[in-house]
Amino acid sequence: MATVLRRAARLEFSGVLSLFSASCRHGRPYALSHVAFNDRHLSTSSKVKVDLDNSNGIAVMKFDNPPVNSMSLDFLTEFSINLEKLELDKSCRGVILTSAQPRIFSAGLDIMDMYGTSPEHCGAFWKAVQDMWLKLYGYSKITIAAINGASPAGGCLMALCCDYRIMADDPRYSIGLNETQLGIVAPFWFKDTLLNTVGHRTTELSLQMGIMYHAHEALKIGLVDQLVPEGKVLSTAVETLGTWLAVPVRQAKVEAVVPGS
Repeated sequence: MATVLRRAARLEFSGVLSLFSASCRHGRPYALSHVAFNDRHLSTSSKVKVDLDNSNGIAVMKFDNPPVNSMSLDFLTEFSINLEKLELDKSCRGVILTSAQPRIFSAGLDIMDMYGTSPEHCGAFWKAVQDMWLKLYGYSKITIAAINGASPAGGCLMALCCDYRIMADDPRYSIGLNETQLGIVAPFWFKDTLLNTVGHRTTELSLQMGIMYHAHEALKIGLVDQLVPEGKVLSTAVETLGTWLAVPVRQAKVEAVVPGS
């Protein structure tokens, strides 16, 4: 399935790139940010902070790209590198995504990071978006989104990719794929991710109207799984992840087949 999605995403990317290439006049260099963990399994990179608690195997990834945690190429690259490092780390059993910025989970893709740049930069940006989605949606470890602020567009997508979503019970915060309100058509893989969570008709209306759902509305349609006071979002996520980790994991048994036996 992942291979099919990658191929389809590449086809869509070629169309997106053609839309932006007309305005991509000024090349802008970019660099991949390589993030390393220290002895305490703590990363303090500029845009994504990672803290892995070796006592319980729970890693917390905090977005720290002020003012609104917009997903630039650098942010997406750091995020994917950190996510891959944690997947390879045997001491990590689950990952929590949350924000270090007040009142915002993530404002979504940094569209201006594609505007006025070279076609190569646009291509690298869109590939980074696809890589983020593929890595997170197909992640082998348990993931929980601790949504402690507003989460439109790409922020909503990132939360949808997680196994469980806990949102702050605050009328100021909303979540949804609102691309239509910005004159943008959400990619089909955004649509499919939402569809797998809330169903066909709700997805249809959500995308057609670009609806942003307040916390209680999001809970009602199944866009989020739980509401808690803002101050308890992270602690509840840690507790919930501990419950998930308590579920026995069935180990696959491989037996050799001897010809003629």
